[in-house]
Amino acid sequence: MNCFVIAMDKEAKPVTDRMTRIKEKQISGKRVIFGTLFNKKTAVVICGVGKVNAACGAQIAIDLLKADKIINIGVAGGLNDSVEVGKMYCISAAVQYDFDLTQLNGTQIGTLDERTENYIPLAICGKYPQRLLATGDRFNDSLADYKLLKDVLKADIRDMEGGAIAQACMHANIPCLSFKIISDAAGSGSTTKQYLSNLALCFKTLESELVNLVGR
Repeated sequence: MNCFVIAMDKEAKPVTDRMTRIKEKQISGKRVIFGTLFNKKTAVVICGVGKVNAACGAQIAIDLLKADKIINIGVAGGLNDSVEVGKMYCISAAVQYDFDLTQLNGTQIGTLDERTENYIPLAICGKYPQRLLATGDRFNDSLADYKLLKDVLKADIRDMEGGAIAQACMHANIPCLSFKIISDAAGSGSTTKQYLSNLALCFKTLESELVNLVGR
């Protein structure tokens, strides 16, 4: 079964609106929608915002729903000119930029204790441009964060869930696909104002591209 893990109800709505034969459950405090999407058995776990919520949602999909693969979608912030507001990108690898064992292990920032490299590779969909994702439990306009993301980690996109979902899938050996639609661009004014004004455009993109994320 295909399982989507999505942070917010409004991000999930373009998916659930296309599903048929829907039923809904609460599992470990998470809203889970079951149904059929483009003739494929599908579940959507609405996990909530942030890394812990995302990891919990992924584990529900893995352990309880027996997911064949996990698809993470959502809006995200652009960090450089390689991404464009309103466009969708496939995440080739993800790192958690607020995870730091540098002082203890001497590893690069974002490197999990069980790994030697900081970026976790994800499954790839060839239809969309591939970009690097940095995940952290922060939504801000911090210049220090921006310099870390851009200059040290060389990330293209930032979000609050993708890296945690990638970690859960890595441990379970489950394919993880992640698609991000750019809602705001660093250096173009308040990310909050951009995010709010561009949500409708992002959801329109998701609606039109959804069939390509699951296939027919």
